[in-house]
Amino acid sequence: MAQRLLIVDDETTLCESLRRVFERDGYEVATAGDAESGLKLFEEGTFDLILSDILLPGMNGIEFLETIKQQAPEQLVIVMTAYASIETAVGALRAGAHDYILKPVIHEEIKRLVRLALSARSLKAENLLLKKQIEDRFDFEHILGKSPTIQALIEMVKKIADSRSNVLVLGETGTGKELFTRAIHHNSCRRDKTFVPINCSAIPDLLLESELFGYVRGAFTGANQTKRGLFEEADGGTVFLDEIADLSPTLQTKLLRVIDDHEIRPLGSNQSRKVDIRFIAATNKDIAKSVKDGTLREDLYYRLNVVTFLLPPLRDRKEDIQLLTGQFLKKYAQELGKPVQELDPETIKVLNDYDWPGNVRELRNIVERAVLISGGQAIKPEHLPEGMKKNDPFQHEAIDQALSIENYAQALILRYQPKQNEQMLAKMLGITRKALWQKRKRWGLHRNQT
Repeated sequence: MAQRLLIVDDETTLCESLRRVFERDGYEVATAGDAESGLKLFEEGTFDLILSDILLPGMNGIEFLETIKQQAPEQLVIVMTAYASIETAVGALRAGAHDYILKPVIHEEIKRLVRLALSARSLKAENLLLKKQIEDRFDFEHILGKSPTIQALIEMVKKIADSRSNVLVLGETGTGKELFTRAIHHNSCRRDKTFVPINCSAIPDLLLESELFGYVRGAFTGANQTKRGLFEEADGGTVFLDEIADLSPTLQTKLLRVIDDHEIRPLGSNQSRKVDIRFIAATNKDIAKSVKDGTLREDLYYRLNVVTFLLPPLRDRKEDIQLLTGQFLKKYAQELGKPVQELDPETIKVLNDYDWPGNVRELRNIVERAVLISGGQAIKPEHLPEGMKKNDPFQHEAIDQALSIENYAQALILRYQPKQNEQMLAKMLGITRKALWQKRKRWGLHRNQT
């Protein structure tokens, strides 16, 4: 992917000379003859590095540098000066310049400085990424399951992980869609680049658009500085679009254009930039119905649906329940400092008999809760939430009525909210407290309603 440079100098000959030199090395180059023109270009697009003269007509180079840094503190700037004074150099470095070079400019020297500056920024970004990921590597060992279905899915991940193909992951809430997505990214040639998860249903449309594409200063009220979008941050890496069926029609159209053209354009800018992104999308909805209803564009569906993973619900892979429970038990006993080491045989039976509407996420939350309230070395049935035993009337009622997951969640909220606090009720459903509040609002339920 070509890196973009902005050269600001009132010497037209020098600008054109440097432009040719850097373009021969594969850079994209824009030029300006004064600071005001340079600022306009900067505000309309993004640049990996800016080369600026100190002595400029109107606004001088130091003022230009300070303005740039106010808008984008991380922007790389190298200043050029004809004055070999320590004061000039120190002034530029204090204002935020990465480095400086003396005129007359030697092409090989300035090329070397630019390479070093860009390499340093890339190394810094990689170090931050490694630091962030080092404690939680998403390898296949994190996908627990001995069931044939899970093993087949793991084999499929191994086959397609290193390709450039987009992926669609389908499955009910709590089945581990993001875990599979991270495994695909981690085992691909993009593993050293950024993985960006985005929940399409959790962010308002206008905010989501600015987050995805970024914006230039002045693009809208409150846009006081240029901001790189998540798509640009993910250049060379992977974007995970969770709940893709909830994306607005407008953003679906813009996403389709990014997938087709491999280009993004920040809000308020008239310049596009090439990006290399692998897209992995996921939804817990009936994807065929979403396409048929028109809530998901058919052409977007086909762009994303190159490879499809259908993750099974936990009730269809019950041979994995004890394995998963054992891992969660070990994890939370260590984290919470509890002496719990095993499951009572009757507890195992209850877990195996339960229907798991919240899937693996519900299991994880239930084990965490059980470890937290258990006073001994074994988790017993009384440490499990009400409603899990076969003789619980609510459990029979839910099964007999063949409730959907949404209706099951609604019934569970109505039944147990008088007995559970907000945190525990949210954990029973495998959701956040905010999501619990949103469900109540959508269904017209009140906290004290029974």
